[in-house]
Amino acid sequence: MKIAMWSGPRNLSTAMMYAFGNRADCAVVDEPFYAAYLAMTGLEHPMGEEILASQDQDPANVVADLIGTNPGGKSHFYQKHMTQHMIAGVPRGWMREVTNVFLLRHPARVIASYADKRENPTLTDIGFPQQAELMKLVSNWGQTPIVIDSHDIRDDPHEMLEKLCDAIGLGFDDAMLSWPKGGHKDDGAWAPHWYSAVWNSTGFAGAEGPLPEVPDTLQPVLQAALPLYEEMKAHKL
Repeated sequence: MKIAMWSGPRNLSTAMMYAFGNRADCAVVDEPFYAAYLAMTGLEHPMGEEILASQDQDPANVVADLIGTNPGGKSHFYQKHMTQHMIAGVPRGWMREVTNVFLLRHPARVIASYADKRENPTLTDIGFPQQAELMKLVSNWGQTPIVIDSHDIRDDPHEMLEKLCDAIGLGFDDAMLSWPKGGHKDDGAWAPHWYSAVWNSTGFAGAEGPLPEVPDTLQPVLQAALPLYEEMKAHKL
């Protein structure tokens, strides 16, 4: 099985990759289109040079790896994808050959977390329009999008991961509930900038508190993202 997990940044996505990566039967890949995205857009991101040097910049080559033989001969291949990387020129047809899952998080939490690492995020930076577009694409193909909310996972990791595994036709494994401290061997080159909290973890953090306050300067981003989030949330497990 190949599982494509689609989320925006700051969205429990690395913890989910660690959960699947701790299964003995599952290979993982971390944001395989990141270098292609930077090369195609010319955007400057933290550790940009390291990212460009670490991955293939041709999206066609990335796709070939994603739908080819699973790494390490593993039965399953979990692919952590960022929706904002799926710009024009990045193929989408290959998504028909994988199980697509959409990981949500309330945009106020995403904006607050992202702004701590990279100032003044735009709506495009946090990936909500792209996530909604990919969900519609999958639906138009006749697939039922599988949607899970990071808030629910943190409230009850065991229950929600069991629900997710059942939805995608994968047996649940208790190994998914914890992982070794210090990161994963397949972390992307950008991990030192973004992954400090999850590197220090050995499992999912506890339930989230109240929504953070979003500054006035970022309110337009929040108000644009909220209806997209609510629309997708209506389909969650």
